[in-house]
Amino acid sequence: MGELDVHYLDWGGPNEPLLALHGLASSGHWYRRLAPFLSDRYRVIAPDQRGHGATTQAPGGYDWQTLAEDAIRLLDHFGISRAPVLGHSWGGHVASNLAMRFPDRVSRVVMIDGGFQDGGLLPNPTWEAFRQRLAPRLVAGTRDEYLERLAANLSFCWGDDLAEIALTMVYEGEDGQMYDNLRPDNHAQVLETMWNEPPSVVLPRITIPALVVAAGPRADRANSQFSRQREVMVAAAEAALPNGRVHWIADTIHDIGYHKPEELASVIRDFLAGN
Repeated sequence: MGELDVHYLDWGGPNEPLLALHGLASSGHWYRRLAPFLSDRYRVIAPDQRGHGATTQAPGGYDWQTLAEDAIRLLDHFGISRAPVLGHSWGGHVASNLAMRFPDRVSRVVMIDGGFQDGGLLPNPTWEAFRQRLAPRLVAGTRDEYLERLAANLSFCWGDDLAEIALTMVYEGEDGQMYDNLRPDNHAQVLETMWNEPPSVVLPRITIPALVVAAGPRADRANSQFSRQREVMVAAAEAALPNGRVHWIADTIHDIGYHKPEELASVIRDFLAGN
């Protein structure tokens, strides 16, 4: 596909196509728990986006236009003229930009706990505050240490499959330490794009049906400043979308697809069916 050697996962055979875009520093494997609940009706195609997973480590192209064009080239590769699109987290921003820039190629768009993170709505709406809020996650230690830390944080939904998924997002350096596949310079380009072209600019220009599926906090995070700020951003996204709505999934985590894949799939299926 042009400059990129794109890796993707594909579930559902000859069914109606559904493009699924992962989040920042993630991979198409994020959808491994969710896809089986959709693949009886949809052919779920989940690429590793540029700089992620097993796809080419491109030194540039992390602006919304290029990322949207990457997705269009993938649809063209499969001969898909139009399809619904899912996007988790940062992938929700890519999906919303795809829907805004190529409305003739996207029938419906679902932003899974993403697409609404707007730096202009932070209590301290500065570039530095935004950059710190979305700084690269801590990936440190050996392979075993990395997985042990994740297992502890996700103990309520952990399994061998999540260990396999997590390992598609990182690589082991020559020093035996784990590092994000998404290189720091590329992460920085992503943040600049998110800051310069935020949801307040993109969402009002989406004309197709749009759904934001927001993660309601677990009890230990409820009423925190972080959770209240997310509520502000979600409400702003709902108000900005001309043809959109919000569905909250209660008592879950940002990675809804890990924790409540069946419930998430049910919400997605209803929306894609026009309900």
